[in-house]
Amino acid sequence: MNTLLFRQGGMQVIVPRPQGRSGLPRPVRRLLGPVLLLAVWEGAALAGWVSPDTLPAPHSLFATCRELAAGGELAHALEASLARVSIGVVTGLACGIGLGLLSSLTALGEDLIDGVVHMARTLPWVGLIPLLIIWLGIEEASKDALIALAVFFPVYINLVSGVRQVDPGLIEAGRTLGLSRLGVVRHVLLPGAMPNLLTGLRYALGSAWLALVFAEQVNSLNGLGYLINHAREIYRTDIIVVCLFIYAFLGLAADFSIRFLESRLLAWNGAFATS
Repeated sequence: MNTLLFRQGGMQVIVPRPQGRSGLPRPVRRLLGPVLLLAVWEGAALAGWVSPDTLPAPHSLFATCRELAAGGELAHALEASLARVSIGVVTGLACGIGLGLLSSLTALGEDLIDGVVHMARTLPWVGLIPLLIIWLGIEEASKDALIALAVFFPVYINLVSGVRQVDPGLIEAGRTLGLSRLGVVRHVLLPGAMPNLLTGLRYALGSAWLALVFAEQVNSLNGLGYLINHAREIYRTDIIVVCLFIYAFLGLAADFSIRFLESRLLAWNGAFATS
């Protein structure tokens, strides 16, 4: 499509889509920046401007990645890290949506939950690691809980904000059409809050990978964090950088997956349908 659809007030405004000067597809153009960065990095390393002990060249990192993959360490570490993130994200998402709905749909829920959540979210969740270890032990439960906390707050806050921003006229129209309270929640409030919820989920997934980095620094015997700790002990900067790139790639992949969900679940909204 060569146009973009925006909603302004009660009107729909169609404007031309901004066209790049290059005839290349947009995904290809988006790759030009990272490719240029890698080229400059490689050139600086080959010219001797960057010490390989400080920052290995990209070709060295590719060789390290093949080494880790061939030995099986990379697959084992990825499996452990993805399992931790999956458990933490599912737990944090379920708690965030559940408590967010209770807080935004009932006055009693708001009184009991909202203030406590906003007090707790000001705490540095990374600083809670010692307390989580005391409560849940040093094994997997404390790591999963840290990731769940990182996911919970963005989901809760954005969902509550989205529900409160739903047009009261739409709620009244739903009741006029005979929708029950559950029907209003399902057909009016949740669709209206979905843009905020997905935005919160994007922030939550970014926070989940950050929490995973910290969680895997504590007594981990597997995972990407374990590889980083082990590489630090044997002075393998290349392994550390490779693991950091994998963290970044996984976070980017998660963000793209949410953007894909936005384009499908929010197709009725022109701004998201064209994203």
